[in-house]
Amino acid sequence: MRLKKGDTVKILRGKDRGRSGKIEKIIPKKGKVIVEGLNIYKKHVKPQGEGKPGGIVEISKALPIANVMLVCPKCNKATRVGFEFEGKKKARTCKGCGANI
Repeated sequence: MRLKKGDTVKILRGKDRGRSGKIEKIIPKKGKVIVEGLNIYKKHVKPQGEGKPGGIVEISKALPIANVMLVCPKCNKATRVGFEFEGKKKARTCKGCGANI
């Protein structure tokens, strides 16, 4: 995976195009990510007993990984991710400025 939990990403397609946020969760089998505070939808929920009242709840829905791009912490631009080997370790690098991510 080129993206990890906690990375800052920019959304390329959809209703939140151009906005950026941190990755909250990655779903590798489906190829999707959940970005906190973005791609929010409202869901109507029925009451589930005395302790859980019903109402309208806002939830973040998953986005395809192809619709987000990593933002480099050094140059603050959306960039592609490359890999370099430093000895036996594999490190992610920015294709734009060449900095380690």
